[in-house]
Amino acid sequence: MLLDSFIVLTAIFAGSFLVNASFNVFTHPVIISSVALLLSHHLFAFVYHLYKKAWEYASVEEIILITKVVTFSMVAAATVQLVLSGNIQYRLLLVTWLLHMLLIGGSRFCWRMIRAAHDKQETQSEPDNAKRTLIIGAGAAGTMVARQLLSGPNKALKPVAFIDDNLNKLGLDIMGIPVAGGTTDIVELAERFQIEHIVIAIPSLSKNRLKTIYDECTKTSAKTQTIPMLEDIASGKVAVSQFRDIQVEDLLGREAVQLDLDRISDYVTGKVVLVTGAGGSIGSEVCRQISRFRPKKLVLLGHGENSIYTIEIELKAKFRDSGIQFYTEIADLQDESKIISLMELHRPDVVYHAAAHKHVPLMQRNPEEAVKNNIIGTMNVAQAASLVGVGTFVMISTDKAVNPTSVMGSTKRIAEMIIQHQDRFSSTKFVAVRFGNVLGSRGSVIPLFRKQIEQGGPVTVTHPDMVRYFMTIPEASRLVIQAGALARGGEIFVLDMGEPVKIVDLAKNLIRMSGYTTEEIGIEFTGMRPGEKLYEELLRDTEVHEMQVYPKIYVGKSYEVNFESINHLLKVYDSLSIEELRSMLLDIANNRFEMALLKKATVV
Repeated sequence: MLLDSFIVLTAIFAGSFLVNASFNVFTHPVIISSVALLLSHHLFAFVYHLYKKAWEYASVEEIILITKVVTFSMVAAATVQLVLSGNIQYRLLLVTWLLHMLLIGGSRFCWRMIRAAHDKQETQSEPDNAKRTLIIGAGAAGTMVARQLLSGPNKALKPVAFIDDNLNKLGLDIMGIPVAGGTTDIVELAERFQIEHIVIAIPSLSKNRLKTIYDECTKTSAKTQTIPMLEDIASGKVAVSQFRDIQVEDLLGREAVQLDLDRISDYVTGKVVLVTGAGGSIGSEVCRQISRFRPKKLVLLGHGENSIYTIEIELKAKFRDSGIQFYTEIADLQDESKIISLMELHRPDVVYHAAAHKHVPLMQRNPEEAVKNNIIGTMNVAQAASLVGVGTFVMISTDKAVNPTSVMGSTKRIAEMIIQHQDRFSSTKFVAVRFGNVLGSRGSVIPLFRKQIEQGGPVTVTHPDMVRYFMTIPEASRLVIQAGALARGGEIFVLDMGEPVKIVDLAKNLIRMSGYTTEEIGIEFTGMRPGEKLYEELLRDTEVHEMQVYPKIYVGKSYEVNFESINHLLKVYDSLSIEELRSMLLDIANNRFEMALLKKATVV
């Protein structure tokens, strides 16, 4: 303020000298004008927060602000001149305005230049081992990353070039760093600039575009990272320069499905919700996400006491002030009377049935256990839910239930048939949700690959052409919850999961993300296991509805179920050999009813 007061007085008295070409500048009109200008300057400086700006980061916005303060103070001085002397000294005020702008703005931008020079001097003392860094994205986030790397305390990374597909930026320098090319030039520029580290700094990047850029980055020897998610930066959880490794989830090539919060609140908030398999990967995430909608009571039902205890402790800590009542129940789904008694005790409004055996090779060797858990368990829970008048019942299924070739897929398809049949005779709305493979869930391929990489390899893949659909655990859980809101009864909901991913490509990405090359770790092809398919489908041809019922969600047509063959299976399954049971499961699941029932005559 003292500096500005000196600048204001200097401007008007110097202006008077220049206009009048006389050293007699202390005239009555000039003194009156200087007082008016000084007071009005500080008034408008206060109004526009001129003294609350960090001038080392000054930009066009601050220039506009200075212009407003100077101009309005000149208008105020002119008004005072007009009132007191009856005329306005236009030449004096114009020259004063020019000097005022020059000195007020110049003083601040000189400060910025001094700070910039100081910061540059500090960056020149960076350690010799600072990694040469390529920043992809020369927008607001990219320039922020560059500024923090140049001026921040961490000198481990040295930005040497930008990459941006905006042709208007090509060839420009930003903070002394050149915009050297577009994303198609990543490999060439990494070699030219001897890049050791790459940062993808485009928060708005779509998953598909991120995957394309990352694929280019993997062709270089540089480690690739990205900035944190935009919501984490905005919420202050992390700084923009706290880079994170690219995750497998980032490379699905599609955007995550979003929730219709209003419709979910209508059927969950204030209600009683029961989740079977609540200790599992999907079941526990369903519990976490359901708790956000404040149900009246959440019943965690499972067979393994440790996993149920773990999720109970987590939920009670996280939602301790929510008013939700959490109940834990340990039960075997094959125990029909226990399941009925639990349903009668809690009287749930919504049931999410996530409990199942899902490991394909294990169930192939133990088909009777798959029948007990996936078929009999589903039937017990579904019938008990119908008995007590549950409003909505959502069963979690799998893409392996489509034209199944395995015991696991067959039992899950038969479970779908059970709830579709149950829906025809019950007031409860029964629906199923089909997933592809869930990244990071128990028994999934990702934890196995990571463990193999930690052990030095090789990573084992069954077949070079095997492809699968993938989704994240939170995304799978959102789909389950959304399906309940969309349910009318009898539907099978399917997520539009984009293009399937080659398992071998997934393995290569994980190896690269772990900081190794495929040559160092190695990939070994072990051959397809019994019951496996090269590719999975999400809907049969006879089930397909072209129209989406919700963004990224399709619904399959329901058709009549021959329940007689399922009843026959449940009567005789424990009398069959493993091979006979596998064959019968496949026949029923693939709608070969006559073949399944013919086996009735052969069973003694």
